[in-house]
Amino acid sequence: MADPNAAGILAQLNKASSAEDFFALLGVDYDPKLVNVARLHILRRMGQYLAAEDFATAPDEEVAARCRAVLERAYADFVASSPIDQRVFKVLKDAVAQPEKKPTLVQLGTLK
Repeated sequence: MADPNAAGILAQLNKASSAEDFFALLGVDYDPKLVNVARLHILRRMGQYLAAEDFATAPDEEVAARCRAVLERAYADFVASSPIDQRVFKVLKDAVAQPEKKPTLVQLGTLK
C-alpha cells in the first residue's frame, strides 16, 4: 500500500504556504534577502513558466525535476534584474504602458 503522506510533488507544492516552502520542497538554494524582496514576483514568474509545461503523463520524479528547473529559472530572472525590470504583474506593466502625464497647474488665486 502506498504511503498516504507521500503525496506527489504537485500536491506538495499546492499546499506550500510560502516561497521558502517552494525552494525547500524543490531543493533549490536561494538568497533570503532576494526572496524577501521578490518572493511574489518569483512565484508569479514560476507560474508563468509552469503554464507552458504538460505534466499529464510524466512520472513524479520528472515533474519534480522540471519544477525545480522552472523555479531555478524564475529565481535567476530576479538575480539578474529587479522586479520593476521584469514586470510580471499587471500594475507594473501598465505603469510603463501609459504615456507620462504632466501635472496640471492650478493657480492659487483661482482656488476659493
